Amino acid sequence: MALLDRAIVRLLPAVPRPVVQKLSERYIAGASCDDAMRVVRELNAHGKTATIDVLGEEITNAEEARAIADSYTDVLRQIARAQLDATVSVKLTGLGLKLSYDLCRGLVEELVGHAAARGNFVTIDMEDSSTTDDTLRLYRELRTAGRDNVGIVLQASLRRTVADIEAVADLRPNVRLCKGIYLEPDPIAFQDFQAVRGNFVRALGALLDAGCYVGVATHDEWLVDEARRLVSQRGLAPTAYEFQMLLGVRPELGDALVREGHRLRIYVPFGRHWYAYSLRRLQENPKIAGYVAADTLGRLMPGRGDHKLSA
Repeated sequence: MALLDRAIVRLLPAVPRPVVQKLSERYIAGASCDDAMRVVRELNAHGKTATIDVLGEEITNAEEARAIADSYTDVLRQIARAQLDATVSVKLTGLGLKLSYDLCRGLVEELVGHAAARGNFVTIDMEDSSTTDDTLRLYRELRTAGRDNVGIVLQASLRRTVADIEAVADLRPNVRLCKGIYLEPDPIAFQDFQAVRGNFVRALGALLDAGCYVGVATHDEWLVDEARRLVSQRGLAPTAYEFQMLLGVRPELGDALVREGHRLRIYVPFGRHWYAYSLRRLQENPKIAGYVAADTLGRLMPGRGDHKLSA
């Protein structure tokens, strides 16, 4: 199946934009903030919360970084106005990390301040391994400065993650734990599927033992079951953790979690950079490209799309 996934990835740039848009509309709220608000309103109506991501991390100058920050400020304003149950997630590269650490820190500090003023929360996404140290550094600086309405993402695929948990445990961080989609070399990341799963379980146990609030971000049913087991062993209330999933991915699993009484947060991306986002995410992880193709085929021809996403 991996060969087919890679073949799909190679064909993606040749796929007409309208077709890519049709395929991605299930996974991206739309081009505007109003689109994101509409999707979040629907999610809230079905007992789910959300975190909103403004697409466009590939910026080239400070003005573009400022524009992304302004978009997030508008999102926070709209969430408050509509009284929606949603937070925001930011990628530091979209706020200038590759241009200047100080520029990025200043924009993030402003954004976290805007969120605090509205009783909201900001999660700092984790990107490829070249950004890990700076991301953790910025997170600690924000927390040390008294900003408590900010969380961090950790990736189970990275070999360093359990050590990173130990390093930030004193902050009792709010953490989104995911597998991670970035393709990294063997010295940096586990390459074996089961090894990533095993590290996810170890990391989740370490976070829960440290008293952290964890967003268990996965569509892997085996990991969902493991998370259920770990929180049950510790006698945690549903308010002490949550599950997180991507918009449009495995909705039946998410619905089952909500019915069981678990808190579920859906990651809702939007923005005019939807095309670049779609191609980049699919190219970064050929398995997702295969899943999207099979999922689409399954909707067109029921019974044929059985390629399950295990992110």
